Amino acid sequence: MNNQKETLSSVICNSAVSTDDYISIAALNQYSYCPHRCWRMHCLGDFMDNQYTIEGTSLHERVHTIGDSNREEVWQVRAIWLKSDKYKLIGKSDLIELENGEWYPVEYKRGRKGEWDNDELQVCAQALCLEEMTGKSIGVGYVYYAQTHQRQLIEINQELRQQTITAIAEVTKLLKTGMMPRAVYSQRCKGCSLEPQCLPKVGEKIRKYCETD
Repeated sequence: MNNQKETLSSVICNSAVSTDDYISIAALNQYSYCPHRCWRMHCLGDFMDNQYTIEGTSLHERVHTIGDSNREEVWQVRAIWLKSDKYKLIGKSDLIELENGEWYPVEYKRGRKGEWDNDELQVCAQALCLEEMTGKSIGVGYVYYAQTHQRQLIEINQELRQQTITAIAEVTKLLKTGMMPRAVYSQRCKGCSLEPQCLPKVGEKIRKYCETD
């Protein structure tokens, strides 16, 4: 285990964090949840807090205390930067664990398991970075939901990997072109802090009116 710790520590020390042409791992989560939300946040710099974002920020502030520790046979390291030169990804991890020679990322979320797969995609992106940094294949990751105090196992299988790689390409194109994806109303809009800005229901009404005019 000590050799693997040293390998990761060496890669972290030698990784340049100021990488302007890299995309944020968090942007993949936002894009998977809603492309229009991702565009507003990462192209317009548009953001508003609500109850959910404030609770999420508070959780990550508590989690993002840099350091490492041992929990029985598990080595844990928090708040380190993950980077992939192959996929041009960068982002800060919540928690990385090493157990029995196997690495896995753990992403913290404020609520309970939702209906969407954007959290799974974020964990997979972290795994892609960690694989490149350690040279080890990663088969699983976890999402820890603070409201239920439970971990959800995420299988880093080929299907999820391909979804993540496709999302990376789409977000890269979005950030380069700045082209606005259409705001489409769905159940996801109910908890979104940017719903008052994009007004997806109004957009839908206008489009329907134009189509029937």
